Amino acid sequence: MTASASTPPDGGLTILDPDQTDLLRELDNAITGWAGVAGAREIIAPPVYPVRDLEKFDVYKNFPQLQFVGGPLDVAGAPPLPENGAFSPGDVEPPVLGLPHATCYGAYLYFENKAVAPDTTVTLLNRCFRNEEKYEGLRRLLSFQMREIVAVGSSEHAQDVLARFTRCVNRFATELDLDLTKVAATDPFFEQDGGRALLQRLSPVKHEFQADDLAIASVNTHRNFFGERCGITIEGTGQHAYTACVAFGLERWLAVLTERFHGDLAAARIAVRAAGTAVKPSGPASDTPAA
Repeated sequence: MTASASTPPDGGLTILDPDQTDLLRELDNAITGWAGVAGAREIIAPPVYPVRDLEKFDVYKNFPQLQFVGGPLDVAGAPPLPENGAFSPGDVEPPVLGLPHATCYGAYLYFENKAVAPDTTVTLLNRCFRNEEKYEGLRRLLSFQMREIVAVGSSEHAQDVLARFTRCVNRFATELDLDLTKVAATDPFFEQDGGRALLQRLSPVKHEFQADDLAIASVNTHRNFFGERCGITIEGTGQHAYTACVAFGLERWLAVLTERFHGDLAAARIAVRAAGTAVKPSGPASDTPAA
């Protein structure tokens, strides 16, 4: 595929072969196993959302460079046809759908305008889309899968889940003999000139786990930002819920594991299964998703 202004560069999109798929599923099974032990129930979110929903989270203000949007074809007249691999702007009705760049948004929209238990935990897997400056094999893709564990409720619960899964990531890496570095990162969920933004600069709200300078997992605390934006409250208190999430970029893990096991994906799969079994989240953090 030849790169142009209308098509993603080579490497932006990929189809995993059966061995890669098996390894990715093994990895996801390990993570969902930890989530289950921690009491997280799974929810399934759509791959796209109304722009009006994502707009609540300032994604078009804080991450405009990453965003993809889309709308239906305008077929009021003669059905339009693509030219040179692209439709013209006039062929498409207003783009009212947004392609998310992170998975956790689905959890906050699921709990919108609901009261939750103070120790609510869910997990979900979704496709994420990012308009990157460049793409690099499985390390950086236009479309990739992100598994997340999301805590919703009290501030103490959010911090407990982050601490617990930080230990999981570190133990998992040790079992796989992966050298990970935890570094503070920026993730501007908050307006850049707001009080939360100042607090974020004083106390980072996002940490990444990097393997060879590639972020393959992260732990994120959002305070009550999403609770306020989605009207999520804590049962019995009326206070806006705090949230936190732990994210795993599955294709990025696949890239790192392929290198770690020198392309022997069968050996990598066996190692991931054993390492996943060895990791056990500690402490109670359980809840059933609200109806």
